[in-house]
Amino acid sequence: MLKKEAERMSQITSKSTEEFATEIEGHEPYVYEMVKEGEEGKCFFLKENACTIYKSRPLICRFYPFQLRTAKDGKYKFFCTRECPGIGNGKKLGEDYFENLFRYALEQLKEDTVKVER
Repeated sequence: MLKKEAERMSQITSKSTEEFATEIEGHEPYVYEMVKEGEEGKCFFLKENACTIYKSRPLICRFYPFQLRTAKDGKYKFFCTRECPGIGNGKKLGEDYFENLFRYALEQLKEDTVKVER
């Protein structure tokens, strides 16, 4: 997750960042990874199969099951994670869904120079 997201969640939940996230490198723009709990490796904020921070969830959660990664050419690209059991079982998402999501990402990243390859 982004640094400012971790800070915001810390304020909202009154928990220190270290309680729910660990610092990571090489996954820019993300600098934190959510702590996973139990044998199933569920998110720290997932309680009884519901997200306890849904309205303020981080960017990476909004993208799930898609991941935004920096490609070798420096552009951001979407990839799909195969760990989600719902892949292919729901309604198909339109291009406008991803455009809105990416627009939100740009706001969060405070960058207007990010390029997406379609």
